[in-house]
Amino acid sequence: MSQAWCSVPCCTNSKRKSPHLSFHDFPVDESVRANWVKAIRRDEGPSFAISRGSTYVCSEHFNPEELLKSTQTNGRTRIKHGAVPSRFYWNDWGSQVRVPVSQRARKYLCASGLDDGAEMSDPGDSTENEGQLGTAKSMGDSSEDRVQQTIQTWQWTAVALDHDYVCHPSPGILDRASKRIRELELNVIFLETELEQMKVDVQQPLVYQYCVTDDDFRFYTRFISKEVFTVFWESIKPSDSKLVYWSKSQRTAQDLHTRSTCHKLPLIDEFFMFLCLVAAGLNERTLSSIFKVSHPTVSSIILTWTNYLFLVLGSLPLWMTREQVQSTMPGKFKLFCPEARVIIDCTEINCETPSSLSLQSETFPSYKNTTTFKGLIGISPCGLVTFVSKLYTGYISDTEITLRSQLLQLLEPGDGVMAGESFLIQNMLSEAGAKLIVPPLKKSAELSTVGSLKTQAIARLLVERAIRRVKEYCIWNGLVPLSIAGSVNQLWSICCIMSNYTGPPDMKWE
Repeated sequence: MSQAWCSVPCCTNSKRKSPHLSFHDFPVDESVRANWVKAIRRDEGPSFAISRGSTYVCSEHFNPEELLKSTQTNGRTRIKHGAVPSRFYWNDWGSQVRVPVSQRARKYLCASGLDDGAEMSDPGDSTENEGQLGTAKSMGDSSEDRVQQTIQTWQWTAVALDHDYVCHPSPGILDRASKRIRELELNVIFLETELEQMKVDVQQPLVYQYCVTDDDFRFYTRFISKEVFTVFWESIKPSDSKLVYWSKSQRTAQDLHTRSTCHKLPLIDEFFMFLCLVAAGLNERTLSSIFKVSHPTVSSIILTWTNYLFLVLGSLPLWMTREQVQSTMPGKFKLFCPEARVIIDCTEINCETPSSLSLQSETFPSYKNTTTFKGLIGISPCGLVTFVSKLYTGYISDTEITLRSQLLQLLEPGDGVMAGESFLIQNMLSEAGAKLIVPPLKKSAELSTVGSLKTQAIARLLVERAIRRVKEYCIWNGLVPLSIAGSVNQLWSICCIMSNYTGPPDMKWE
């Protein structure tokens, strides 16, 4: 009992702080207990539970007549049966009694002297009111006006004291309220506009949410602008019914009656996902978080678009005719090497080291300290990639890769092929009626031909810059994992062909 606390809200009384107070348990009777709970405004729940011997209400919340002092020696205070606490802070401890409007009006009129010193009676007492009005009227015409004024003042004062909503606010309050209403209306309009914009952004494809400027398109897609990206997409986009996902094709091979999972992403966002992997170098786990799809779905989409783009772009006529080469050939080439048809060079990309020793020996070239894949690229004098071979193991020579790539079958009699010193393909070109154009050696007599040297230098820069643009696709930055070795040829071809859409080489031809 010495640790008793009052459970009424905002009451801090306790037996230790206020030993003169008595603390009373909640009654056992259910109906009386419910009245106590309702009176103290606390419902039983997780934060309040009534327990006998630990939940009390102090005597400060009961009327004095409800407290009974015991006649026994201990002097313990008890309460009357059925008593309910009624004195709280929210009712001014039970002392707040609402004064009737008639008494408040009478008090106001007496204080203001409007009743000529006479105490005004209750407005409800019609007999007394009529008597007072008759007495006032008998005093004369001037007194009658005063009586009417007194009645009107009493009526308006009584209503004003009882109902404050009939009082007219000051003009300043109305002006401030009107200004605040206008501010809130403008705020509502702004929020509605922002909400509509958010709805539009949600419906908008992710590619246009992430790629806003031309720099964004260059980073995520390697296309130089939104217009170029749009033209490319309109040229290669498939229909929803024609695109067969890799997972579906696998299931179809096993069960023709199995239905495929319909991807919820728009096709343009699936293509954007593929570009984020190839061009920006984002891994599949990151793409899963950005596009809010599962990791297997990302793998299925990437593999499907790899095969689809390889088929679509591989069907393009990359190899330029002799007339097209001549019409787009820079002036120095026309002057010194008019027969040049293609400029070729080999490049390598690093890959993971295979566990097989035989594969290690094939992918480990003697002049490199790592395992690589090797491919041949051919460009026209204007800088476009016109030939792409598949990738071979890094141990293969430049001459062998030229022979296997079937480049010779595309050449015509009289064509010139510009290549480096490592390409020992003179005899092979002679059989096709073409000739090899090799940059002159430092001890060669052709050093006097300054124009030829410039042409060879430009040709070397052209092919190097074309290869650099292909390798700017971030998928080739690190080691190519052996897990994608089955699709690395498709990815390499796609990057080589799409590099033609990254803009012309940064060179001044003339």
